[in-house]
Amino acid sequence: MDAIVEAALKKWPNVPHCYGWLALDARGDWYMRDERIQAAGPFPQVKGSRVTHEKLRQFIARNYAADESGCWFFQNGPQRVYLQLEAAPWVFRLGAELLQDGLVHTHTDLSCSVSSTWLDEQDRLFLSTPLGLGLVHSMDMDWAARAVEVGLWEPLASTHAELLGRHGVRLNPGA
Repeated sequence: MDAIVEAALKKWPNVPHCYGWLALDARGDWYMRDERIQAAGPFPQVKGSRVTHEKLRQFIARNYAADESGCWFFQNGPQRVYLQLEAAPWVFRLGAELLQDGLVHTHTDLSCSVSSTWLDEQDRLFLSTPLGLGLVHSMDMDWAARAVEVGLWEPLASTHAELLGRHGVRLNPGA
């Protein structure tokens, strides 16, 4: 967490939490959801405005965490902004380093190893990692197939709901 965020938390410890204004889709993109967008429909059917400003994306990524109940948030100064998640709290990108050293990369630019792999009822590939549960980015399924072919991964079947429960993830903390 950024030092400026920690300082704001100490200065203003009782700022109310925010719900419904930020979301993470299955491709690892952050979306701002103002009142008009929230009124237009639920996430991900109505996504909102994709966050494209690189410094803001990096700030969100550095201050992204989960609470004890499995809800994910962005600590924006003294305010905790809870996220709606389309599929999982992490979206993993794969590349050649997967086959070389077994590492995958998150949508927030962290690297980690993979503990187990799962296919849900929609044939989406989820990874269990030391960071938690995440979805493999759809554009990287060729790398995932290579990991299976060489015996690095052996995906097990599970439902999405079972995976969320097993990893203690809540997709919509405001609901």
